[in-house]
Amino acid sequence: MSSLDPPSDAHPPPLEAGRTALARGAWVAARACFEAALAGGETPEALEGLGWALWWLDDTAGSLDRREQAFRLYRQRGNPRSAARVATGLASDYYDVRGEAVASGWLERARRLLEGLSPGREHGWLSLWEGHFALLGRGDVEAARGHGRAAREQGHAQGLVDLEMLGVALEGLVLVAEGQVAEGMRRLDEATAAVVAGEVTDLDAASAACCLLVHACERVRDYERAAQWAETVEGFGRRWDIAPALAICRTQYAAMLIGRGEWGRAEAELVRTRERLARSRPRLVVEAFEQLAELRRRQGALDEAEELFARAEGRSLPLLGRGAIALDRGDPARAVDLLERFLRRTPADNWTGRAAALELLVRGRLALDERPVAEAALAALRELAAAVGTPPIRAAADLAEGTWAAAEGAPDVARRRFEDAVDLFRRGGSPFEEARARLDLAGALRALGREEGSRDEVRLALDACRRLGARGEAERAGRLLEDSAGEAPGGPGARGAAGLTPRELEVLRLVAQGLGDKEIASRLTLSEHTVHRHLSNVRTKLGLPSRAAAVAFAARRRLL
Repeated sequence: MSSLDPPSDAHPPPLEAGRTALARGAWVAARACFEAALAGGETPEALEGLGWALWWLDDTAGSLDRREQAFRLYRQRGNPRSAARVATGLASDYYDVRGEAVASGWLERARRLLEGLSPGREHGWLSLWEGHFALLGRGDVEAARGHGRAAREQGHAQGLVDLEMLGVALEGLVLVAEGQVAEGMRRLDEATAAVVAGEVTDLDAASAACCLLVHACERVRDYERAAQWAETVEGFGRRWDIAPALAICRTQYAAMLIGRGEWGRAEAELVRTRERLARSRPRLVVEAFEQLAELRRRQGALDEAEELFARAEGRSLPLLGRGAIALDRGDPARAVDLLERFLRRTPADNWTGRAAALELLVRGRLALDERPVAEAALAALRELAAAVGTPPIRAAADLAEGTWAAAEGAPDVARRRFEDAVDLFRRGGSPFEEARARLDLAGALRALGREEGSRDEVRLALDACRRLGARGEAERAGRLLEDSAGEAPGGPGARGAAGLTPRELEVLRLVAQGLGDKEIASRLTLSEHTVHRHLSNVRTKLGLPSRAAAVAFAARRRLL
C-alpha cells in the first residue's frame, strides 16, 4: 500500500518533505522532493515515495518501475516487511495493468516474505488483496469472505481504519455476490462514508473502497444509491486529485448513467475514461468500448453497436448485447445461441446480467416456438428472482412471465405482469426498460381489445424514447401507433390488415396451419432467415411477444 516506513532522524530533508507533500496530495511537489532525495543516492524509501507520486500523476509505467526498484533494495537491506508491503501494492496495481497472472506472482512473493513474521499491518493488507482477487478474479466467494473478515479483524485490532474499512467493503461485496444485497450495501455505504469523512487516509484504499461501491451498484443496478453517492465521491476525487485511480471504475459509473437514461453524460464520461485508460491502463480500454456499444444498441444504431462489441470480443457482455440485437433484427435462432453462451460464461453472482439474458432467452425460444425450453428458462428466472429479489431481477421475471402468458393465450395475465414490470422499472429509474415494457403492455391491452389503453401506453413509450434518443424503439412505437390508429373506427381502409404486408400475412397463415419455418421457407421459396424476419415484423407490428400470440390475435381479427 502507499503508507511508507515511518521517517527517522537519519532521513534527509528532501525525503521528509516528499512524505509531507504526499500526505497533503501535492503530487508534483512530492515528485520533486523524492527526485532530490535520490540525487544524493538511491534509497528504497525515496524510490517508493517517488513511485506513489508518479502513480497519482498517472505515470503508471514509471510508478511501477520505481516501486519494483524499491522492492529490490528493501530485500537487499534485509527488510522483508517493507518488501512485502511494496509487493502487495504492486500486485493490486498490476491486476489492472497486466492481469491476474502477474498480480498473483507479486502477491505470492509478499506471502512468502511474511511467513514466520509476527502479525502486522502487512499481513492485513495481504489478506485484503487476496480476498479481492479471489472474488473479482476467480469468483471464489468462500475464500473472499474469509480474507475480508481477516482484513477487517486485523485492521480493527491494530487500529488501522483504512484496512478495517476496506475489509468491511469487501465483506459487503461478498454479501451482494451471495444475494444478500441489502446487508451488503449497508457495509459498502459504511466504508464509503468513512472515506469521504476523512477516516481513510490511505488514498489507494480510499479509491478502492469507492470503486467497490460503484461495482456493487452497477452489478445490481442500484442507480438511486449510485446517484446519492456520486457527487460526494466525485468531490472527494477532485479534492485529492486522484482521477487516475478512480478512472478504473468510471466505466461502471458510465454504465449506470446509461441505465438511468443520462445518455449524453454517459457518452462524455466514456470518451474521457477511454482516453485516460488508453494512456495508463490500455488493458481496461475494452470495458469502455463495450459500454459505448451498449449505449449505441439502446440508441438504435445497431450496426455501430455490433462493430464496438466486436472490439470487446472474448468478454461476456458483448454476447448479451449481440443477443438482444439479433432479437431486434428478427433472428431468434442466433439470439438464442449468443444468450446461452453468455449464460455459460457468466459468473453465478452476476444476478442482473443473468436475469436479463434469461428474459431475452424466453422471448427467443418462444419466437422459435420451442415452448419446453422457454419454460425451463422461465423457471430459472423465477428461481433467481425468488433468491435475490432486487427490483431489476423482479422486473425481468415479470416481463418473462408476461411474455409466456401472452404466448399461452392469457392476455389478462400478461397485462398484469407487464404492468408490474413497468412499475418496477419506473421506481428503479430505468426509463429505457420502462418504455420497452410499456410496448409489451400495449400489446397485451390490444389483445384484450382495449385499443385506447394500448395507444396510451404506446404514446408514453414513444415520448420516453424520443427524450432518450432511442431511435429504434421510437420507430417501433410509431409503427404501433399508426397501426392502432388505422384500426380505430373510421380509420383508413388500408390498415384493415393491421398494417401487415401481403407476404407477412401469407407467412402468418402458414404458421397458423402448423407449418414450421423450414416448411414455410420451402413452400414460399424463401430462406429460413427471411421467414424469421417476416415473423419478427409481424410480432412487432402487432405488438405481440410470440408467433402463437400473433396467430391468435390475427384469428380474432379475421386476418387469416
